Amino acid sequence: MTLRELSVDEFTSFVNASPLATHYQTVNYAWLMGEYGFDYEFIGFINEYNQVKAASLILLKKVKSGFKYGYAPKGFILDYFNQELLNDFTNALIKYYKKKRVCFIKINPEIAISEVDPKSGVKTYNWNYEIKDILENSGYMKLKDNLYFESILPRFQAVISLKNFSLKSMTKNGRNKVNKAIKKGLHLEIAERSGIDILERFISKKRKTQPFYYKDYYNVFKRNDMIDLFLVSINSEEFLLNARKIYEAEVERNNTFHGILEKNATQKTINQKMDSDRKLTAYKHNVSLATELNKQRDKIYIAGALVIKFKNRIQILISGYDTKYKNYDPNYFLHYAILDYYKDQFDYADLNGMTGDFSKENPYHGLNEFKLNFKPKVYEYIGEYDLVVKPLKYKKLRSNGQLAKIFNKTDLKTGKEKK
Repeated sequence: MTLRELSVDEFTSFVNASPLATHYQTVNYAWLMGEYGFDYEFIGFINEYNQVKAASLILLKKVKSGFKYGYAPKGFILDYFNQELLNDFTNALIKYYKKKRVCFIKINPEIAISEVDPKSGVKTYNWNYEIKDILENSGYMKLKDNLYFESILPRFQAVISLKNFSLKSMTKNGRNKVNKAIKKGLHLEIAERSGIDILERFISKKRKTQPFYYKDYYNVFKRNDMIDLFLVSINSEEFLLNARKIYEAEVERNNTFHGILEKNATQKTINQKMDSDRKLTAYKHNVSLATELNKQRDKIYIAGALVIKFKNRIQILISGYDTKYKNYDPNYFLHYAILDYYKDQFDYADLNGMTGDFSKENPYHGLNEFKLNFKPKVYEYIGEYDLVVKPLKYKKLRSNGQLAKIFNKTDLKTGKEKK
């Protein structure tokens, strides 16, 4: 078989037919990364019948001394169980890229090797675990596994079956938060490109990127209708009506407890009256706030997200909310409404990353718990590997710390070139 560059049509056709296809292995992603200093090639492995048997988008970036490194986002598209094919493809890649002064190629295949029980942390491994040995037998160097977000892309993913998703399928805590948000007049809407300026207000603190990164992301994937932008707004009139209704109902309940206390002041009734007093204070605040918002008559946006659509699934690429409105539970409503919007159009939703540490001490415990309210299945992926093309140069880069500096300087998650 021979290794050569593929045309856009050849590459796209092969990738789309594979169960390993992701939006990271598309022409659109190549265009995006091309905007941020990466060269790219669509490489294919062709048999004697001119059939593509393996392919990959390879992103290329220069390092010192005129050398480059390569990155195959989400790994190569091929049958990883076919050791002979993987060996031949690997050897051809090494021969091809050695001439192009590439030191190594990093891969992080989207291959789930276990399902994780988030309550116990116990992993149930599947047959894909064998691919770890297959990769190492073909000369790939396994990099250190991580629990958090140290790697280019998350190693643990939360995936939801949209066909089985509904408000009832969420946890009780999640359902309560979504219902509270609905009563406060939250609405989901699809926005145009200009709405990214609003979204960036909500995500600027959680992820530093180049100024136009998500606009570029939107533009290149919108060409093929592969991305949607969602914003959450408050309907102040609806919020005011609901706030008044809830407040008035609690006033009646509070008066009932007051009447009971005058006749028989039991501890239970005292506690109920105190709880009702606290609720009245909160509900009165909501009425006051809703009244002010309704006077302004301006649409107020409090959350947003970008969603990738590819084949039979969606991925919530990035999301955020205005922390001033945290008590409105906008993040719960945003994710619920997005999943509900797509549930009849796609099969699966990727909530885009969790950590592998499910303890309360985990600094990302809140993030994990938030996503677990949607009752996803949690999968562990195989992790990152390096295919060493020039061993001496690679060893030198590792020993002098240059390799770590390369990936600290260039953020493949965001396109941002760090100073």
